[in-house]
Parts: sequence; structure tokens; C-alpha cells
Amino acid sequence: MTESADQDPVEFVISPELDLHTFRPSDLGELIPDYIGLCLEKELTRVRIIHGKGIGTLRETVHALLKKNPRVERYQLADQTEGGWGATIAWLK
Repeated sequence: MTESADQDPVEFVISPELDLHTFRPSDLGELIPDYIGLCLEKELTRVRIIHGKGIGTLRETVHALLKKNPRVERYQLADQTEGGWGATIAWLK
């Protein structure tokens, strides 16, 4: 029996909301910039990134990546109606 190394790419619907609960901080270095690029292609300029409250590792990683991305105009923690400190809102250029 032979195994195929080829796998079909997984397609995701790009929306203004990204839930990171299934991702590790080490996944975010490529995921966040790629997501920002795809959002801009779809003319989405305000996005909500859900990182959860937990111990803050995902939040810190998300904020560090947003801070250094030139396509991010600004970001802030969400208000209580959008997840409070469990989510971040980012405005894209």
C-alpha cells in the first residue's frame, strides 16, 4: 500500500471574525498575517480576533503580531458586547 503525500488544501470562508481557540501560539506567526491579507483582499477592514481569556498567551502573541504588521492601522481589546479581554478588534489599512 502506498500513501499519497498530496493532500487537498482546506478551504476556509474568510469572515471578519477569526476564532483562535483551536490554534497554538506557534501557529499564529503565519496565520495572522495570512488572515490579514485575505481580509484585505475581501475589503474587510475591521476584524475581530477571538483569543480567549485564559492566561493571556494567545492575546499577547496576537497583539505582538498586530503591532508589527504594517497593514494594521490600530487594534484594541473588544468591548463587553464583543468579548471583552477575550477578543481583539483590529482595523486594517
